Amino acid sequence: MKEILRRLDRMYPAATCALHHHNPWELLVATILSAQCTDKRVNEVTPGLFAKYPTPADFAAARQEVLANDIRSTGFFNNKARSLIGAARKVVTDFGGQVPRTMEEMLTIPGAARKTANVVLGTAYGIASGVVVDTHVQRVAVRLDLTKNTDPVKIEQDLVKILPRERWVLFSHQVIHHGRALCAARKPKCAECGLDDLCYARDKTA
Repeated sequence: MKEILRRLDRMYPAATCALHHHNPWELLVATILSAQCTDKRVNEVTPGLFAKYPTPADFAAARQEVLANDIRSTGFFNNKARSLIGAARKVVTDFGGQVPRTMEEMLTIPGAARKTANVVLGTAYGIASGVVVDTHVQRVAVRLDLTKNTDPVKIEQDLVKILPRERWVLFSHQVIHHGRALCAARKPKCAECGLDDLCYARDKTA
């Protein structure tokens, strides 16, 4: 694990969240939109979205069918619009318009499961509440034999046991970048990978 972390630092020294945002609320919205959607597409949608709905109160007052049309290109737009309006109303009503800073409170927000909560707490507030496990982290963790599980919650439990807490946030960013750049689901670029000799995944290409 220490060697993996050392090499990740060398490969991705400045890794950070790929979702563009200016505050915790915008990051929460972007993360909800990123479900089953690329970060690139989300980043194309959010500038206009935040111009139209600058605050949580603006989202809370939105008509669901109008908001759904605004985010149509991100997919699953009806469900996402419902979640965003519910999240906005919760943040405005229960948290004074500010995204909360604890996992327990975050999980009461519509559309915010553990992955979303970890993204917002870790990136927006620097709070290491857990490890973000998206599809990239799930794939890379299995390939590097850091877990035998396939369920994201169980994978997170495995990772927090072997990762220093001060690395939880950065590790997620680095592995997500690694999953996009080299350790792809199909045809991973093993010959270019700085972790190649530490990895013995069954689907290696080199």
